[in-house]
Amino acid sequence: MFHLTLRVRKERKYDLEERLIDFVLQLDEITEKLPSTRLSNHLASQIVRSSSSPALNYGEAQAAEFQRDFVHKMQVILKELRETKICLKIIICKKYIESVVTHPVLTENEELIAIFATSVKTAKSKLR
Repeated sequence: MFHLTLRVRKERKYDLEERLIDFVLQLDEITEKLPSTRLSNHLASQIVRSSSSPALNYGEAQAAEFQRDFVHKMQVILKELRETKICLKIIICKKYIESVVTHPVLTENEELIAIFATSVKTAKSKLR
């Protein structure tokens, strides 16, 4: 077995940009440890795209010129976080990585989904 070092949060972070960047880095460490099989290679490629997209789109959302553009970017972030969650769950089910490593990342993924789902709902209500 191998040991994977993840950045552990000692205090609750409220800076979403920083959390999203940490999330990408944690998933990168996981994908680098996956075995070389067709499925794991596919999941690794997919998870690299879907886990990095929220951080990049968050930057775009912060610069949105219109409320509709902001809502759209936030919805893209939410979609990508959900896609990442499914990839991560497949990795967990296949037992490619120890659960002690994957479960904290899955928990962070679920927290980010909850944050962005609430943000999308709030932003949509402001459109009306």
